[in-house]
Amino acid sequence: MAGGYTCAQCLQVIRQGVRAPSASARLQSLAHSRRRFAVTPAWTRSFGSGPERPNRPLGTALPEQGKTNVKPAPKVTSCCSGPSVANRAASTSPGPSADTRAYLNPDNLYHSFSNSPSSAIRKRADFIKQNAFSTNRPVSLNPPHDPEARKSTDASSLPPAHSHFECPDCGVPIYCSEGHWMDDFESHLEVCETIRQINEDDHDLHSGRYFHEFNYPGVQDDNFVINMTNWDTYLYTREFDAINSDRSMRQVTRMLTFPQTIASVLHELSPYNVRGKNRMTAEGLKSFSALRYSLHPPRTGEDVDVKGLRLKAPPVRIFLLGARAESSLPREVWLQLQYMFPRSLLHLIFIGPESMANRDGEYPLPERTPENPFGGIVEDRLGGQMKITTYVDYFHTMYKANYFQPFDPYLDVFMLFHPGLGHPASSHEWEETLPQLLETKVPILCTGYTQWDMERDINWVKEKCAGEFDVLLEPGENIFRSLRWDLNDLDPHDVSCGNWGLWAFRGKRYEATFKSED
Repeated sequence: MAGGYTCAQCLQVIRQGVRAPSASARLQSLAHSRRRFAVTPAWTRSFGSGPERPNRPLGTALPEQGKTNVKPAPKVTSCCSGPSVANRAASTSPGPSADTRAYLNPDNLYHSFSNSPSSAIRKRADFIKQNAFSTNRPVSLNPPHDPEARKSTDASSLPPAHSHFECPDCGVPIYCSEGHWMDDFESHLEVCETIRQINEDDHDLHSGRYFHEFNYPGVQDDNFVINMTNWDTYLYTREFDAINSDRSMRQVTRMLTFPQTIASVLHELSPYNVRGKNRMTAEGLKSFSALRYSLHPPRTGEDVDVKGLRLKAPPVRIFLLGARAESSLPREVWLQLQYMFPRSLLHLIFIGPESMANRDGEYPLPERTPENPFGGIVEDRLGGQMKITTYVDYFHTMYKANYFQPFDPYLDVFMLFHPGLGHPASSHEWEETLPQLLETKVPILCTGYTQWDMERDINWVKEKCAGEFDVLLEPGENIFRSLRWDLNDLDPHDVSCGNWGLWAFRGKRYEATFKSED
């Protein structure tokens, strides 16, 4: 130890020849101090025989230490102040907890669903076992055709049984028995590694660690330009906290994919354009240029005082039809969309019978009155320039009542996240809505879970409205798709990805031309 970096008291102790403690003594002292002062790693969360702590919403910080009567470790400011401060804290801090708890750390995230330390994941395992059926052929990540066609169609085979056997490699109940798993092992290898990754990511969400990746930045500085080439350049230029692990990257993109998918198409620095193979068509350039004109208004010298008051354009309305999980996202996530367009007003409108799912704290729904005929829930205290309204109803019902008319191509856009236009279970709900969307002549953005899911929606639109729509953005993989894979609890072999594919269309516009007299 250099004398220039050591105080006089410590140097005196060193000169007296005090023997350093042994390695075992140092370890015991460290373990004791961790128990006394609750100095546990940030990612830890306790599970075990005692009562489980309630789950925290994503993006929130850990509970304050003071609420559990456990004081944090003191900050050591010099080499000699640590022992005295530590002793004073030890005299007031409680001893170790009576119940012994196990912790989930980054090296201990893999657990089978049935034996998971999280009660929520164990309940999910029970749901899968009760509702999922064992299949003879799994679905790959990018299925070239209908997944149902890959399943067994042999009439002589036994009826499918419930999935009760958990694969020892991925820990998810997929097959009805060990023998079935062994017979189909070669096919299961196509998705086994990905399902194991899903398993670990789910346990990571329940680990109780501090999710630093959910600390979102504020308003973008005018001197900095956003680069939307990919997720890495976007997060860097938007000044997110450094994300140094793939798992944290998957967690943060799972939520940011919703606002960023919209912004990546509407922003003036969009990665989609008409040059090369960036998929935007000539008709798309016309529609999106009109929206960008409203989303990027010129500077007018606006300020907060009376002299700085200026007239502002009406808000740009983004209709999110068939809203489900996206309506329950933390509002800090949707504010990232506002920060991309700081000089414009935004109005997000969630419409759909499931738009209030996972929002039980806001029930009961407001009463329908003449002033609010469809029971809209309004949130207008979001950053000053964003407003969110939620309607638990169908769009075609509100369209018939002329509730949103007139539509303006400069101020309106529709967003359909995983709508299932061609899905047999939901296509009937869109048959009446699709012609109405085309009548508005407003851009319609649409995403899909997989390539096959997106192509099924495109084929259904072509079948129902052939020749009545223009493609604005050619179908393809979404640059800002979620990097995390998801599992279908009703069919565990069905692995998909949030907003994997992206395409856009609108009703065909006919331009009148004058015929020459000659």
